[in-house]
Amino acid sequence: MRSVTPSAYPVGVIDPTDLVYLEEQLGRTPYPPARIVCRCSAGRPVVVEQPPTTPDGEPFPTAYWLCCPGLIHEVSVLESAGGVRALEERMAEDDELAAVFDAAMERHRALRPEYRLGIGGVRSERAVKCLHAHVAFALANPPYPIGAAVLADAGGIPTTCCMERA
Repeated sequence: MRSVTPSAYPVGVIDPTDLVYLEEQLGRTPYPPARIVCRCSAGRPVVVEQPPTTPDGEPFPTAYWLCCPGLIHEVSVLESAGGVRALEERMAEDDELAAVFDAAMERHRALRPEYRLGIGGVRSERAVKCLHAHVAFALANPPYPIGAAVLADAGGIPTTCCMERA
């Protein structure tokens, strides 16, 4: 069984262990995150909040980054099955869904007014670049029904840590 809600582990301040976990999860040295927004049942990061810029001063494309390998995989399966195109097509036909999407994009842009980048770093309206970013935004900045629906379609947050499986 999988959860669609974050664990009870504390979020916020990052300790050195979190940075080790993030490197394991991402398979590379991560850009230093601002804070952990959501954790799995084992306390590992699921979503981190990124500073507006990288250490080199370049704009970071999105405020929240999904880092749980199991959840990343499940969302990638949805993307591979045409999830991005399907969401864009649904918004073209459903004004209410499009309004929810537009409101979330504006909430994301307000987090980084100097860059005016939407979820996933997009600049244009109604463009879905990455379902992963929408899941991360839903977990970090609810309510966001579209990202929550993608999360549910992906099976939710794993109830056992994918990094601890044999």
